[in-house]
Amino acid sequence: MQDFLIALKMPTQKRTLLTRFLIWRIKYISHKQFVLFLSIMVGLLAGMGAVILKNFTHLIQHLLEGKLIADYQTAFYFIFPLIGLTLAYLTMRYLIRNKVSHGIPSTLYAISKRKGFMRPFQMFGSLITAPITVGFGGSVGLEGPTVATGAALSSNLSRLFHMNQATRTLLIGCAGAGAMSAIFKAPIAAIIFAVEVFSLDLTLASMVPLLLASISAITTSYFFLGTDILLPFKITDKFVINDIPFYILLGLVASMVSIYYTKMYSNIQDFFEKIASPIKRLLIGGVGLGIIVYFIPPLYGEGFDVINNLVQGNPNAALENNFFNLDLSSIWVVIMLLAGLVVFKIIASALTFGAGGVGGIFAPTLFMGSIMGNCFAKILNNLGLLNSPVSESNFTLVGMTGLMAGVLHAPLTAIFLIAELTGGYELFIPLMITAAISYSLTKYFIPHSVYTMELGRKGDLITHNKDHAVLTLMDITTVIESDFIPIYPEMNLGEMVHEAVVKSKRNLFPVLNKKTNALEGIILLDDLRPVMFDQNLYEEVKASELMHSPPGLIYLNEDKMTDVMKKFQDTGAWNLPVIKDGEYYGFVSKSKLLTAYRRKLIDFSGK
Repeated sequence: MQDFLIALKMPTQKRTLLTRFLIWRIKYISHKQFVLFLSIMVGLLAGMGAVILKNFTHLIQHLLEGKLIADYQTAFYFIFPLIGLTLAYLTMRYLIRNKVSHGIPSTLYAISKRKGFMRPFQMFGSLITAPITVGFGGSVGLEGPTVATGAALSSNLSRLFHMNQATRTLLIGCAGAGAMSAIFKAPIAAIIFAVEVFSLDLTLASMVPLLLASISAITTSYFFLGTDILLPFKITDKFVINDIPFYILLGLVASMVSIYYTKMYSNIQDFFEKIASPIKRLLIGGVGLGIIVYFIPPLYGEGFDVINNLVQGNPNAALENNFFNLDLSSIWVVIMLLAGLVVFKIIASALTFGAGGVGGIFAPTLFMGSIMGNCFAKILNNLGLLNSPVSESNFTLVGMTGLMAGVLHAPLTAIFLIAELTGGYELFIPLMITAAISYSLTKYFIPHSVYTMELGRKGDLITHNKDHAVLTLMDITTVIESDFIPIYPEMNLGEMVHEAVVKSKRNLFPVLNKKTNALEGIILLDDLRPVMFDQNLYEEVKASELMHSPPGLIYLNEDKMTDVMKKFQDTGAWNLPVIKDGEYYGFVSKSKLLTAYRRKLIDFSGK
């Protein structure tokens, strides 16, 4: 708004075309109407991003699977991922000149700590590096990069039109909804995804923009990609009430696999973070991925073909290239190979990320969930304990929901995505049962999803708790006050009165070590008042005798705003000293903190 007021004062001849448009927009179009227009535009941009990413990836895969190497492709499973990761690294190093981070976590970080601002290179970084990573066999998905691309476009579009922080966050959510809608052609699940993952408030003010973005994105996808669906499922088997105990058991299994998934991913990422050299990370991750993919070809790329084969009851098509040439006529061999895919898929995905590849974990989650559900149903049907077999296709679908709910901590997205993809709500009850159990148990052991674990550990995560969200968005440095006159322990009462009390407008004095500037205590005006008028004590009483410990300390480099607020609540203090690198830095007052909180709450709510 300040920029707009400055623009109004400019001479007409000096105004740019954008400035003239902004002035016209303020005069004739309300903020609400303009947000609706931007949400449609964001949906179109997100849809185009999905189209470009998908087509670029398929082009690379088509070239790699051409006639020249068709007969030797199995041998190339080892080298292709390493080539792709190397190309992605070189692209980031010399073309983009920035590291392209994982899509959705980087977007969440921008919302939490950068007020919704995303850097311009993020608009095209994933568009180039993700297709190279996945097209050459990186065992990750395209959903995260698509969301990140749309989010960066919406963020920079919001910045161009001088939108406030609340509107920027909403439009980033619109971009997320648009990206998922365009990829899966599931507009309702896409809206729920934006609400669950980006912690948006689902109000009428946010619902309409999300709807418009989702609709415009899916329309763009239909226009450029036709009616083909990424996961073309149709439910053929009815839900049987007697299968409910098995769906409950599947929810338990899904929670265990979700915990394994998250722990394995986290441990491998921690391992790579300890390696300082990006070249070493590239070689270790690339070679490791190449070995896994060479021995287990179904782990090559996203893996949606494998999922479709399982749902259609044709697992042999996905497993026929097994390196050991095992006999697939034995059902237990098939089960063993499927279980191996569940175990090794997340390892392959984590190696891809660790080596510097760009992609998302949505597709690996669907891949593992489908195989987990299919494998679970096959075990039930071949133990010889059931009078009638369970539906393997239904359990495959519900398995995807269970793992999405556990790994992504997005149970509603999981339920509605599968319901929309299957074209009906026949499986709604088992979807709800499995998702609820998997999500609840996984969250008990793993508080944060794969998307949010790093931000959650640091306390930088936006949540649906509005108080916590507002505190997370606040910057502690904006509420620190430094106009306190220091006192030193060796000062006598007379020095304190003449050099501090007389000159200060505050009723609080930090007592500092003169050499190190470390805080040794505090003195309140109430501590001085009983003796400050007795001049006989001016030479006798020292600051070290009057000072006392503060009720609490705030550590600038460690404490988040949520921690600061809790310290005020626990101590009942009105002022708390701030320590930076072991030295006194200033004070935070409760009154200033609450005033800043109220302002941020108004800005966050967009009111």
